[in-house]
Amino acid sequence: MKRHAYVAMPVGSKRGDDGQTIDFKRVFDEYVLPALNAAGFKVIRGDGNRPPCAIEGDTLQHLLMSDVVVADLTVDDPNVWYELGLRDALRATGVILVTGSTRDLVSAHGGDRSLRYHLKAGHADPDSLRDDRQRLTELARSILNTPAECRMNPIHQRLPRLHEPGWRALQPQPSTTFTEACETWAARIGTAPPGNILVLADEAPSTALHITARLAAGSALMRLRNDDFALEQFECVLGLDPAHTLARQRRATCLVRLGRLNEARDVVHSLQSDRPAAPETFALAGDVDTADWTSRWALPDADARTSQTLASIEDVPLFAAINHYRQAFMRDPTHHRAGLNALSLQLLRRHLGREQAASEISHLSGGLQWSIGAALALAPNDYQARSNEAEYRLLQGTPASVRTAYRRAVAAAGGDWFALDSIRQTPCRLRALDCRVAESAAALEIIDDARARATPPLLPRQVFLFSGHMADAPDRATPRLPVEMEPAAAAAIAATLDALGAGPDDLALTQGACGGDILFLEACKARGLRLHLMLPLPEPEFLERSVSSATHGARWRARYNRIRRELVDPPRILSDELGPPGQEEDSNPFERCNRWLLATALSWGIGKLSFICLWNGEGGDGPGGTAHMYGEVKRRSGKVSWIDTRTLSHHGA
Repeated sequence: MKRHAYVAMPVGSKRGDDGQTIDFKRVFDEYVLPALNAAGFKVIRGDGNRPPCAIEGDTLQHLLMSDVVVADLTVDDPNVWYELGLRDALRATGVILVTGSTRDLVSAHGGDRSLRYHLKAGHADPDSLRDDRQRLTELARSILNTPAECRMNPIHQRLPRLHEPGWRALQPQPSTTFTEACETWAARIGTAPPGNILVLADEAPSTALHITARLAAGSALMRLRNDDFALEQFECVLGLDPAHTLARQRRATCLVRLGRLNEARDVVHSLQSDRPAAPETFALAGDVDTADWTSRWALPDADARTSQTLASIEDVPLFAAINHYRQAFMRDPTHHRAGLNALSLQLLRRHLGREQAASEISHLSGGLQWSIGAALALAPNDYQARSNEAEYRLLQGTPASVRTAYRRAVAAAGGDWFALDSIRQTPCRLRALDCRVAESAAALEIIDDARARATPPLLPRQVFLFSGHMADAPDRATPRLPVEMEPAAAAAIAATLDALGAGPDDLALTQGACGGDILFLEACKARGLRLHLMLPLPEPEFLERSVSSATHGARWRARYNRIRRELVDPPRILSDELGPPGQEEDSNPFERCNRWLLATALSWGIGKLSFICLWNGEGGDGPGGTAHMYGEVKRRSGKVSWIDTRTLSHHGA
């Protein structure tokens, strides 16, 4: 993602404090722009040719949404002061003040975000320019790497209850070019697959939108139970905004699911320090305690009696989990998940022979009954309300009432396999410990019957991602994959798939170009893998550019068509799913498609992914090239199979 910097400075030539005329265009071109570019920023300069205090929508958006704002206060320009005031009022961080005068900015606005540059003959002094640029570059970089609470502007420091508005609150009316781009981008995120969201995150027109996309991608990955890659998304958000509450909460949940309980406790303790009364923090603490307790008795080969014995012995984390969930529900009676967890664990604790006050169970049960009933009265067809009612009946009702409630919950799920899978957790736990056996059996019968009728999600055992050289075109000067190398390449790909145990339960992803892609697809098809073609261009254009263009292009086209006819899933087209790239993004659709392929493959699960490349090892390609994909997969899992074309025989296998 490209960071953005907005520059508020006088326009044209203005007279300075010492009477000399300063050419601010040269100051911008020679000092500000190169320094910010060196720090990695896309730079937008404000339009100073307007009446004082008048500001257009696009300019306002860039001023408020940019990661850094540089304000030049060398002369008293009303537009610059107005923009500085707007930014400081509505955004807590990210302002750098520069001046070429001798005026004291330190006492006025704080020295940690102020710089003085040198002027000579009305423009940046060439003798000091290199050092001045370097200081601005370093300060711009450092601002992004400093915790938000340590770089707040004076207004937000003095008004600690003043909070920044969200990015949607900063969208002006009527819509501007910038706001329309933001809304179009946000609409693409919607319910898109996580691989799509991750590409769009990198193309987000601002850091705020990048954070929005990473949160959406992480949540979608959690739904797929791809918790390690989801964790990466939340940690990315925290790298941009270390205090982001939702990202910290989701990070804790991922850590619990991954069994990294000590790390999860550290996150929860940090949240408790910042927000000691927050119900969600108490619920997260309960999740950690429950996972700790469960890990002590839910052993792979243990029978029910052994599990019960161990679960009873390990009472400390169970008791702590109950208390944390109760605290969450008491602070927020609409937090039904916490209340239901507290009730189910109380019943289990009593079932395991531990003393549990009947009044505590009765009071919690009554509170849940009222609160869930109120939610159902307001939204009788809401899945979450219906699933909460079903779990309450599981814990307090008869088998008949359990069946009725779970049938209603299943109907509200609308065939959503993941929703149906999520409501199995409590009846499975009760069944494992021989608690409320008839009720759990009734619930699981309804749920599993619905799951069998729902369309199951594609959950491949392994995912094979491929990238490699195209077959050489007739006019290629330096051969990479000539005709005589094709048999050896095909044999190497087939041998690699066999060594990795590729089979019908696996998924293969690639673009489908002549050469390596088609050789890979043919080998996968022979082994019964499910094939996903992800094309960088509309299919007719892709075929013209990437299939028919090679030596023996007609033969490659026929091989592509044979694969195409037998696909279970039609080819996915980059522009159809992601739209055109933003104006500031790389317009190379092949590199963008490779980034899309990589993100999609990772979204199925880092541990499932194997990357196969048919490659001569040459570097120099940017994000989206084979070298980039090789490095990204190897960094995460190391499951990379490189078929080096420099060592393949040119005379067949």
